Amino acid sequence: MTITEFQAVETADQSWSAIQKSLWHDSKGDWQKAHDLIDHLDTSEAAHVHAYLHRKEGDLWNAQYWYNRANQPLPNLSLDAEWAELFKLYV
Repeated sequence: MTITEFQAVETADQSWSAIQKSLWHDSKGDWQKAHDLIDHLDTSEAAHVHAYLHRKEGDLWNAQYWYNRANQPLPNLSLDAEWAELFKLYV
Protein backbone atom coordinates (compact mmCIF):
# COMPACT_ATOMS: atom_id res chain seq x y z
CA MET A 1 0.00 0.00 0.00
CA THR A 2 1.31 3.45 -0.86
CA ILE A 3 1.15 6.47 1.44
CA THR A 4 -1.55 7.98 -0.76
CA GLU A 5 -3.64 4.81 -0.61
CA PHE A 6 -3.14 4.53 3.15
CA GLN A 7 -4.18 8.13 3.75
CA ALA A 8 -7.22 7.73 1.47
CA VAL A 9 -8.63 4.86 3.53
CA GLU A 10 -11.81 6.12 5.21
CA THR A 11 -11.79 3.82 8.26
CA ALA A 12 -8.82 2.22 9.98
CA ASP A 13 -8.67 -1.48 9.17
CA GLN A 14 -9.21 -3.58 12.30
CA SER A 15 -6.50 -6.00 11.16
CA TRP A 16 -3.87 -3.25 11.32
CA SER A 17 -1.45 -3.10 14.21
CA ALA A 18 -1.81 -0.39 16.84
CA ILE A 19 1.17 1.39 15.28
CA GLN A 20 -0.42 1.36 11.84
CA LYS A 21 -3.70 2.64 13.29
CA SER A 22 -1.80 5.33 15.19
CA LEU A 23 -0.11 6.56 12.02
CA TRP A 24 -3.44 6.50 10.16
CA HIS A 25 -5.22 8.52 12.88
CA ASP A 26 -2.35 11.01 12.92
CA SER A 27 -2.64 11.39 9.14
CA LYS A 28 -6.33 12.18 9.64
CA GLY A 29 -5.52 14.91 12.16
CA ASP A 30 -6.52 12.97 15.29
CA TRP A 31 -3.34 13.33 17.37
CA GLN A 32 -5.07 12.27 20.59
CA LYS A 33 -6.37 8.98 19.17
CA ALA A 34 -2.98 8.31 17.58
CA HIS A 35 -1.31 8.89 20.95
CA ASP A 36 -3.86 6.83 22.90
CA LEU A 37 -3.22 3.82 20.67
CA ILE A 38 0.50 3.63 21.39
CA ASP A 39 1.21 5.38 24.70
CA HIS A 40 0.86 2.17 26.73
CA LEU A 41 2.85 -0.11 24.39
CA ASP A 42 6.35 -1.17 25.39
CA THR A 43 8.13 -1.79 22.09
CA SER A 44 10.82 0.22 20.39
CA GLU A 45 8.53 0.66 17.38
CA ALA A 46 5.76 2.15 19.51
CA ALA A 47 8.30 4.35 21.30
CA HIS A 48 9.48 5.61 17.91
CA VAL A 49 5.96 6.64 16.85
CA HIS A 50 5.32 8.00 20.35
CA ALA A 51 8.44 10.18 20.00
CA TYR A 52 7.25 11.53 16.64
CA LEU A 53 3.85 12.38 18.10
CA HIS A 54 5.39 14.35 20.96
CA ARG A 55 7.70 16.15 18.54
CA LYS A 56 4.64 17.03 16.46
CA GLU A 57 2.91 18.24 19.62
CA GLY A 58 5.89 20.51 20.28
CA ASP A 59 6.94 18.75 23.51
CA LEU A 60 10.59 18.25 22.59
CA TRP A 61 11.68 17.14 26.06
CA ASN A 62 9.12 14.32 26.02
CA ALA A 63 9.91 13.52 22.39
CA GLN A 64 13.62 13.14 23.22
CA TYR A 65 12.75 10.78 26.06
CA TRP A 66 10.81 8.56 23.63
CA TYR A 67 13.47 8.74 20.90
CA ASN A 68 15.94 7.51 23.52
CA ARG A 69 13.56 4.68 24.46
CA ALA A 70 13.30 3.78 20.76
CA ASN A 71 17.09 3.96 20.40
CA GLN A 72 16.59 6.55 17.66
CA PRO A 73 18.19 9.98 17.20
CA LEU A 74 16.09 13.13 17.14
CA PRO A 75 15.54 13.46 13.40
CA ASN A 76 16.59 16.45 11.38
CA LEU A 77 13.54 16.09 9.10
CA SER A 78 10.26 17.87 8.65
CA LEU A 79 7.35 16.24 10.45
CA ASP A 80 5.91 15.14 7.09
CA ALA A 81 9.20 13.53 6.09
CA GLU A 82 9.47 11.79 9.45
CA TRP A 83 5.89 10.51 9.13
CA ALA A 84 6.77 9.11 5.68
CA GLU A 85 9.82 7.36 7.16
CA LEU A 86 7.67 5.85 9.92
CA PHE A 87 5.19 4.69 7.28
CA LYS A 88 8.00 2.96 5.36
CA LEU A 89 9.21 1.24 8.52
CA TYR A 90 5.93 0.17 10.10
CA VAL A 91 3.22 -0.02 7.45
